[in-house]
Amino acid sequence: MRWMFLWLVVLNLFYYVWHQQRAPLRVTEIAPLSMVQDAKRDIRLLSESNEASRRNVAATPPVEAVCLFLGGFEVAEDAASVEQRLLSLDIQSRVQSMDAAAGIDYWVYLPPLASRQASLRQLRELQARKIDSYIITQGDLANGISLGIFPRSDSAQSVMQRLRDAGYMPSLRELTRAHRSFWVRISPESRRLADDSLLQRLAVDFKGLEQQLMPCEGVASQ
Repeated sequence: MRWMFLWLVVLNLFYYVWHQQRAPLRVTEIAPLSMVQDAKRDIRLLSESNEASRRNVAATPPVEAVCLFLGGFEVAEDAASVEQRLLSLDIQSRVQSMDAAAGIDYWVYLPPLASRQASLRQLRELQARKIDSYIITQGDLANGISLGIFPRSDSAQSVMQRLRDAGYMPSLRELTRAHRSFWVRISPESRRLADDSLLQRLAVDFKGLEQQLMPCEGVASQ
């Protein structure tokens, strides 16, 4: 019996060794660390995506409305006549004024002195010398003395030289000359009603009528 038992043990060991040699090897694949890190970077929370979308929407500036303006009139009454014509056709419109730079004027003046009395004494001295002048009553140059506003720089420089020769120290300030014109703004809702045929009739009835497309809030209201 002992030999039989030993023989069975030897057969079992032999079978185990033979079975292990015939079993296929299984290889476990491990993804590179760089691929795992790239996958993590591609993962975003839904809240982060929505937040980025909201920032993009907020960064987009609103589109400014553009209106059709008719005019270029020197007096407001002419623009008002065009406005009444448009309103009678159910075209919503209103008169607006526009100030545009039309050149530079040159202001010669003497700065304010320590007191108004001192400036008045200086004014009397200038008038005694036959120099045109008047006291400035308001603004940052109040109590100074104005010696004239000139459209040309050489004219202003000539007056300044005359004052220097008389012992004064004049100053010069450039003033932007503005030109005001009047326009009729057609509201965006009514722009489709102002077709080419209507604009041609208005151009015949109102000489010198101009057309411009400008931002609706780009000029001041009259």
